[in-house]
Amino acid sequence: MASLQDQLLKAGLTTKQKARQANTDKRKKNKQKRSGVNHDASLQEQVRQDLEKSKAEKLAKDNALNEQKKQALAEKEQQQRILQVLEHHQLKGIDGEHVYNYTFGTKIKKLPLDETTYNALVNGRLALCGLNEVTYLVTSETADKVAALDATVVLVKNDQVEEDTPQEDDPYADYQIPDDLMW
Repeated sequence: MASLQDQLLKAGLTTKQKARQANTDKRKKNKQKRSGVNHDASLQEQVRQDLEKSKAEKLAKDNALNEQKKQALAEKEQQQRILQVLEHHQLKGIDGEHVYNYTFGTKIKKLPLDETTYNALVNGRLALCGLNEVTYLVTSETADKVAALDATVVLVKNDQVEEDTPQEDDPYADYQIPDDLMW
């Protein structure tokens, strides 16, 4: 009875070259087992190791990509939350004759305000926030909430100025010093 290898050769399912390679691999494995020395891995073992390595690399790459997507989604969600807070707490109807200058990114912008709003902004009761090239005038408490989420959104938030009550022994009590000169 012919061996399985001979039967496969007759059927045309393999070639003599592949049969010789298989016999060589078989002999090398037997020799490794007898001598206890680990020689080069067989072709099948190398393919299996390469496959495992490529699977591990692909898994690591997929995990990194998923982490980037999650981070981008979290940033977008935070921007939407900030935008919603700013739009909901924005003060409107504040146009007036006083002009407040502020910087937005690298540009200097002007905001026309009425006198009470202007004084409140200068004294720190109000603040300016900017998001997506839009400026929002909000209370200082709202600006604090927004700053907790993203401090770069707050453009102008002056320190609280207490009431200007002159001291009793102040020699210049009769002369008021302006905070911001109007030209």
